Amino acid sequence: MLNPDKNLKIYYSISEVAQMFGVRETLLRFWEKEFPQLKPKRAGRDVRQYTREDIEVVKLIHHLVKERGMTIPGARRRLKDNREATVKNFEVVDRLKAIRDELMNMKLALNAFTYEDVEALKENIRENVSQADE
Repeated sequence: MLNPDKNLKIYYSISEVAQMFGVRETLLRFWEKEFPQLKPKRAGRDVRQYTREDIEVVKLIHHLVKERGMTIPGARRRLKDNREATVKNFEVVDRLKAIRDELMNMKLALNAFTYEDVEALKENIRENVSQADE
């Protein structure tokens, strides 16, 4: 039986990686030529097999080129000269995006409350406070 948990996979196909980032497979092949840090393993019939580390490199390249709008030579130079700072910057941006998504979900959940729900919640809190005081 195949493992349904994608986090336990060792290798990912080029089509799976392209789908993760919403790009075409040809772009990933191009990035392999342009960025020496991106070297997925090749299996039989020259099939690319991406590891989690390769996916992290793709994530970093995608961030620099697609999200920050850097040119290929600029992104290549950034990864070569200052990789640690680039990775830290990316991690901070990634965390901030996750926080923003969580806050937006909270906002949607709060917007779903009606006036009656809020009043019932207030009454419930008052009852619990008065019971705790007794």
